[in-house]
Amino acid sequence: MIELSPFLLTTLTLVAFVAGFISSIAGAGGLLTLPVLLWAGLPPINALATNKLQSSLGSLSSSWNFYRRGHVSPYEIRGSLCFALCGAILGTFTVQQIGNDTLMRLIPVLLVVIALYFLFSPRVADCNTSPRLNSKQFAIVAALPMGFYGGFFGPGMGSILPFLFVWLCGYNLRKATAQTKVMILLVNGSSALIFALRGDVLWELAFCMSVAQIIGARIGSNMVISRGTAVVQPLIVMVTLALAIKLLFFS
Repeated sequence: MIELSPFLLTTLTLVAFVAGFISSIAGAGGLLTLPVLLWAGLPPINALATNKLQSSLGSLSSSWNFYRRGHVSPYEIRGSLCFALCGAILGTFTVQQIGNDTLMRLIPVLLVVIALYFLFSPRVADCNTSPRLNSKQFAIVAALPMGFYGGFFGPGMGSILPFLFVWLCGYNLRKATAQTKVMILLVNGSSALIFALRGDVLWELAFCMSVAQIIGARIGSNMVISRGTAVVQPLIVMVTLALAIKLLFFS
């Protein structure tokens, strides 16, 4: 049984609020919540499980907002959703078999890779372009491996998937972001369910962080902030690299 002090619970809840706010602007809240959960001393499996649950509930709120406004077309990406679900299940079972000791060595490497992606990631325009792949090809080439990554680890999907939708499917940025929310909801939700059935989720913490992230995301989505992504991206890179260094050299 993992006990959290009131101070630590409050701190992690506040981080989830900030992550929800940032995620609504830059789509990378998981790269704040997961490192902080690990920094707080949670075993990697419990940190991943709790992060996926609170993230999936935040994605549910975002997905519903996009659906109400007519930006989400689940039927259009039904094949990708099926392949992403299969990948997520496989990824979750794989990470559960690896164990905490191996994850403590693997996670810093993954964090460095994702931080470098954010540092050098290309900007995408909000306009439609010619698709490079049809829906079936995208499901196999992009949705399946991203589903596996989401089940196995996850942070950064909110930024990587829109880029793939724009680059490979020709979507404009608004549509790509909306479809991404649905796919992340499916991937994180199914992964969180598997973790929960095995007892890996810290429920009190997950509930507090979920509520905070939903509130933060709602506030962030209703605000227009000039150069928001330009401010958030360096922060995410610094936090991610700092956590990777801590896990590599000071654990």
